[in-house]
Amino acid sequence: MDNWMAVRTALYVARLGTVSAAAKDLKIHRATVIRHIDELEQEVGGKLFQRHARGYHLTEAGEDFLSIASATEDQLVDLAGRIRGKSSQVLGKLIVTSVEIMDDYLLPAIEQFRTEHPETNVMLQIGNSVLNLEYGEAHVAIRAGRKPNHPDNVVLPLMTMETGLYAHQSYLDHYGPFKGRDDIPNHRFIGDTNESSDVPFRVWMRKVVRPENVVFVSNKSSVQRKAVHAGLGLGFLPKDQGRKNPSLIEVMPSMRSWITKFWITTHVDLHRTGKVQAFLRVLKTKFPPAGAAFMAVQTEKGD
Repeated sequence: MDNWMAVRTALYVARLGTVSAAAKDLKIHRATVIRHIDELEQEVGGKLFQRHARGYHLTEAGEDFLSIASATEDQLVDLAGRIRGKSSQVLGKLIVTSVEIMDDYLLPAIEQFRTEHPETNVMLQIGNSVLNLEYGEAHVAIRAGRKPNHPDNVVLPLMTMETGLYAHQSYLDHYGPFKGRDDIPNHRFIGDTNESSDVPFRVWMRKVVRPENVVFVSNKSSVQRKAVHAGLGLGFLPKDQGRKNPSLIEVMPSMRSWITKFWITTHVDLHRTGKVQAFLRVLKTKFPPAGAAFMAVQTEKGD
């Protein structure tokens, strides 16, 4: 059968006995009901109903056909119930996509999630490429920069990252201290291969640092961090990481525009599933901004 709606219409006519009653329950026009019956009988090559003034009565062939259709409908209803049940369970695979700089922050959250839900495996896809949430390529996406505005996504704030310009002491010992913006032409910098990045500190670097002063670039933030530690040049690091190493020196006051916002993004169709909600609850405990936003959304939903 190519048209389940026509089969369903026939079931309603058989159960209710009239075209008008079937049209009322299905919330369609009675002419549509008649058209569905005619199309279905043409497709099966025989009459399913005898038309009488009082209504429609099944033929012998119609009884055989619609008994099978009724069983099929029961199976579809059962399948829908099982799907709804699985959507509330926390099992299977959870796919998270994130920009690379967030991996150190996300791994503790993933470890807690796995401890609480050992039947769910987590795949963390790191990179700047955007996986399509609407096609199920990822359940949760961590985005950086401006707030995503896709109409089919639910977007919550995750965290705000303060970034500073750092140099290793070995670099300063070799090239001398950094004396401020006017001293930029006398120093070497570590950059990113993505020249279209809208991350605030990358935009600043493109504006004020000449290309010839960018002596090392990488598409990986982890490699950029290692390059700063190796003394290859001045580079940007999250401040909470820079403060942990006494050999790293913040060479100038950070600018307000260097603050980067990170967002949790889920597709509206997946947002309420059990495993996504469970992962959001873990993020809520690990990241205070996410916790406040999560509770706000739960209140709006009436939970």
